[in-house]
Amino acid sequence: MMRRMLTRLRSDERGAAVIELAIIAPIFALMTIGVVDMSNAMGRKLALEQGAQRAIERVMQTTGTTTVEATIKNEAVCQVNGVNSDGTCKTSPITLANVTVTYRLECTDSGGTVTTQTSTDSDAFDDFYCATGTVTEAKYLQVALTDKYKPLFPIHFGTFNGDGTYHLSATAGMRTK
Repeated sequence: MMRRMLTRLRSDERGAAVIELAIIAPIFALMTIGVVDMSNAMGRKLALEQGAQRAIERVMQTTGTTTVEATIKNEAVCQVNGVNSDGTCKTSPITLANVTVTYRLECTDSGGTVTTQTSTDSDAFDDFYCATGTVTEAKYLQVALTDKYKPLFPIHFGTFNGDGTYHLSATAGMRTK
């Protein structure tokens, strides 16, 4: 009698799907959370990249009444943060402190040796010059944006910063001469 009950119980498959779902559901939940977090972070990174590129495009069109550096910084912040209904730039998630504008002068002499001068100060950049005997001179302008992304859920795989955030950055540049 006992043997028949055990045999029947072992061959009974009712409830097996529920048990399988209970085992697999946490794995699916973690995968979904990971996909959502990664897509949010990638969206933020894409916004930084687009902001940097639009700032460079904007400075190619005009600098208005401000300096090149101020135009780039303001445009980058506006592009990433968006604009209020009155046309002013929103103040978060990034600020002007998250934007770095770098000026670079490359001088190539007749022997093919390249010397580079770099500065984040436009006034110092105006004083840069290439030595006598320079064959080519190239000037570059670069904008770099940084931001931090705090994940929605505290489940992290791989490398993670000690401050609980992922550090994001984007760079765009152009040759000006």
